[in-house]
Amino acid sequence: MTKILKATKDNLIKAKELLLNGELVGFPTETVYGLGADGTNKKAVSEIYKVKGRPSDNPLIAHVHKDYDLTKLVKNIRPYALDLIKAYTPGPLTLVFESKGVVVDEATCGLNTLAIRIPLKKEAQELLKLVDIPIVAPSANLSKHVSPVTAEHVYKDFEGKIPLIIDGGKCEGGIESTVLDVTGEVPEILRAGLITKEMIEKVVGVCKVAKHKEGEKAKSPGVMYTHYRPKTNTALFTKEEIQKSIELYEEYIKQGKTPYFMCDEDAKKDLVGKNILYLGKTAEDIASNLYYKLREGEEKADIIIAIEPAYNGGVYEGVLNRLRRACK
Repeated sequence: MTKILKATKDNLIKAKELLLNGELVGFPTETVYGLGADGTNKKAVSEIYKVKGRPSDNPLIAHVHKDYDLTKLVKNIRPYALDLIKAYTPGPLTLVFESKGVVVDEATCGLNTLAIRIPLKKEAQELLKLVDIPIVAPSANLSKHVSPVTAEHVYKDFEGKIPLIIDGGKCEGGIESTVLDVTGEVPEILRAGLITKEMIEKVVGVCKVAKHKEGEKAKSPGVMYTHYRPKTNTALFTKEEIQKSIELYEEYIKQGKTPYFMCDEDAKKDLVGKNILYLGKTAEDIASNLYYKLREGEEKADIIIAIEPAYNGGVYEGVLNRLRRACK
């Protein structure tokens, strides 16, 4: 039986006990809900892959509280990485370091690196402080499904499969953390997110963006596979293709089906009178609402017709990455 419980002290203690006994627990962060396990427990970490149906070559992120001594887990922390930790953590930034091997190979997929995140959300910090160990956690959804931003989303994917979900309300950030490789002389973005290239360069001066090659072993989750797919048909158009998207919408209407557009404020102006899953005005709005609206759309729509925001750079890079993976 899967329980959803508010993040009271007693319930967080229950979550701690379950984690230390090798169980999986759903918990909120400021980005999406995570499916957590003790990162030092091989059996518990393997259970994450089994329950999610996650490919075994897709590494996990270790989550720790803000006062945790990272030198217990990683080595060779470069001065610029310390500057980034000071500037942007706790927050939606994951840093990839050389691992000391404390977190099990099952979580790192045999790599000599470990991805670490210090989440901002109060409930996550309280739980991580209580357990005081690295909790590895991918997003708390079935593999390739839309990431969860409410406790109810987690429940729909894992009812009867995990004992507990800590309810921290809707996640504010809405897309997964930026993942940054800090093992080299210059940091390199492995996955775009809410901490942008411009923000990183403001602190460290120079930042590269990784180009992921076919067959290359991934240092970061979220870069190798089709992700974030709703359980309904999807189509993706640019703003310049709006007329083409309307034609598809009308085809579905003629068939007696229910199409929905998913779009920002700019595209919404051209879609008056249509069914709309509204994402918002700014990149931050769109990031916050994207998974929520994809989940809503799979409940309501025979097809989600997504219109790409007509902008790029900054947070839009992370938004477009998720949107294209979800809808192409």
